[in-house]
Amino acid sequence: MRLGRGVLLLVALAATAPALAHRLSPAYFGLTETAPNTFDVQWKVSISGGLAAVLEPQIPEGCSLTEPVRTYVVDDVRLQHGTLQCPGGVAGKTFTVNGLAATQTDVLLRIGYLDGNASNQRLTPDAPSVEIPERPSAFEVVRTYLVLGVEHILLGIDHLLFVLALLLLVRGAGRLVATVTAFTVAHSITLGAATLGFVHVPSAPVEATIALSILFLAAELARRHAESSASAANLTTRFPWLVAFAFGLLHGFGFAGALSEVGMPESAVPLALLFFNVGVELGQLVFIAAVFGLAWLVRLAAVRVPRVWQPAVAYGIGSVAAFWVVERTLAIF
Repeated sequence: MRLGRGVLLLVALAATAPALAHRLSPAYFGLTETAPNTFDVQWKVSISGGLAAVLEPQIPEGCSLTEPVRTYVVDDVRLQHGTLQCPGGVAGKTFTVNGLAATQTDVLLRIGYLDGNASNQRLTPDAPSVEIPERPSAFEVVRTYLVLGVEHILLGIDHLLFVLALLLLVRGAGRLVATVTAFTVAHSITLGAATLGFVHVPSAPVEATIALSILFLAAELARRHAESSASAANLTTRFPWLVAFAFGLLHGFGFAGALSEVGMPESAVPLALLFFNVGVELGQLVFIAAVFGLAWLVRLAAVRVPRVWQPAVAYGIGSVAAFWVVERTLAIF
């Protein structure tokens, strides 16, 4: 299948932004009601990129911390815990994160109440303040986790490079649909299983193996061009859907790791999980449409692209993936 000419640009963009690979990285502020109008507070923010030094949550007006704040550092994340008293509750109060407008990240605000309900809202650089609602609604959960899913896949350069390699490897519309569907089904299975606690896999080896899966597809792309023969069939060319399914299981664990960073409302776990996954699929479809659209525009413009574009793309994807393999393998130890 010849998507051809526009993909060099996508690989170049990926190569210049390796730090974005597979990172959701919003900050998280959680309030869990332990007694009427008394809340356990958790503030979680990434240290890399200076976010921990820039972002400063503001306690809602009328509330006060009753204990000293405890601070921990786990890997690349700074965690802070405390206890908050809010006479009259938190409904209707304004929550603000100072410094958010100067960043490119989001803050997820989660409030868990004594009756088991939970409220989830997103603060963004354009809207660094939010009014806490009286009680959460299903619409809030749907909107929050749908957007998080879309953002995660579109900012997950490693996932996008994997999908791009699949698009370049598979020829024929029917086989392409089957391959993308297999990848979607597989990562949906492991995302659900890991998020619901049925399976636990350490994140560091998963991240390294995801990078290895991209390197594998890049090698297949380079090999196919070198052999320049459709008769040189192997497992990948004969059964691409099977390869996509196997590696999709790994990518699903990656999605689950990202989702665990922000947490989910206990009273709406299935709903949050469903729409996070729907958001991932929507983002994936947007990317596929963008690849085909870019290729169509380049062909329409009759831009002359050298024949070396295929090995260039293969080696470009492979080089970025090889860097990630080394980087993430070292992170395991």
